Amino acid sequence: MTNTLKISLKPNEKIYINGAVIRVDRKVTIELMNDVQFLLESHVIQADQASTPLRQLYFIVQIMLINPAGAAEARDMFRRSLPMLIASFENQDICNRLKQIDRMVGEDDIYEALKAIRALYPLERKALEGTDDIPEAPRALAVGA
Repeated sequence: MTNTLKISLKPNEKIYINGAVIRVDRKVTIELMNDVQFLLESHVIQADQASTPLRQLYFIVQIMLINPAGAAEARDMFRRSLPMLIASFENQDICNRLKQIDRMVGEDDIYEALKAIRALYPLERKALEGTDDIPEAPRALAVGA
C-alpha cells in the first residue's frame, strides 16, 4: 500500500508539484496518493533571498523541482558548486550533511535534499557569526552564473 500525504492549503496559496504550479482559490486539502516531488510556496525562495552560500545552494536545488526544463543545468551547477561549498566550511557537521545532501540529489530525492539544506541554516548562521560579512560564495554558486 502506498503512503498518502494530505496537505492543507489556504486561499491563493501555491504548491509546486513535479514542476507544475498549482494555486488554489479557497481553503482546500489535497491528498497526494503516490510519490511526487512537491514544494510548498512558503519554502520557495526567490533569487534575491539567496543571500548566503547555503541559501544559494537551496535555490539551485529548488530549480530542479520547480523548473524541470532547467533541471539538468541546475544539477550541473550543483555538481560544480558542492565541492567548493564543502571546502569553504570548517564545520565538519555541515560538511558531512552536505555530503548526505549530495547523495539525496543523486538519488533524485529533491524534496528531502531541500529539507536537509533548510535544517543547516542555523549551523550556517553560527558558522558565520563573528564575521563582518558573509563570505563570498564560490563563483559557481552565484545566482545567474
